[in-house]
Amino acid sequence: MSNDRWLVVLPTYNEADNISSVCSAVLEADPDLHVLVVDDASPDGTAEVVEQLACDDPRVHLMVRLNQRGRGSAGAAGFGWAVHHGFDGVVEMDADGSHCPDHVRDLIGQAREGYDVVIGSRLVAGGADHRRSRSRRWLTRVSNAYARIALGVEVRDCNSGFRAWTRRALQTTDAAHAKSVGPAIVHELLLRAKRSKLRIAEVPIKFVERERGESKLGFFTLVRGMLSVASLRLSRPAVNAAMPADSDRSPTVVLR
Repeated sequence: MSNDRWLVVLPTYNEADNISSVCSAVLEADPDLHVLVVDDASPDGTAEVVEQLACDDPRVHLMVRLNQRGRGSAGAAGFGWAVHHGFDGVVEMDADGSHCPDHVRDLIGQAREGYDVVIGSRLVAGGADHRRSRSRRWLTRVSNAYARIALGVEVRDCNSGFRAWTRRALQTTDAAHAKSVGPAIVHELLLRAKRSKLRIAEVPIKFVERERGESKLGFFTLVRGMLSVASLRLSRPAVNAAMPADSDRSPTVVLR
């Protein structure tokens, strides 16, 4: 049994219908995990649901961001919180049920084998993309092929937001201070990991389209993400391992 401490970070916006079941499934999959929900002041009461969960279970934590929105900045805030609170690694995943909590152990297992970053991949042998239209699956493959070439990485699923990061990887890439506000953070941090020569692995996952609520990742969001990839490759390295990764990104962050 490993003694390292792992945190699952769940960025949320209007996920009141899903967050309770996702948190419960994560903790059932591995009772040693902790969960941090980073909520962007959802008007549907997501934070209130999580607050009740946190009252009942000390492994559940809540961060409410009052004046910020964005998958990228929410993830970065969670990374900083994890390092500040002494966790040895982080798993980031979607809060809508599309990422199966049973795969969390697979990602952490590979990290314990010596990999710095472990990506849950739909596009390696054994991976799958369920309940999505043919056009969405096609777009996933095309956008990933483009990102792979533009970033110069050998990763198959560059767009996956289901990843495990060791503490070393978070600090080396300065993940808590990523510049991307939205979903492009997955490309930015992947490029930082490559430039830092971190060990990256992929494990197969089954991605399932959400059953409740509305997706935040529409067609135009995907297109904007693809357009941002080339500019990332041309950007100067932003890695600063000496920079502390334990500060909050904004004084408006509320911790409960």
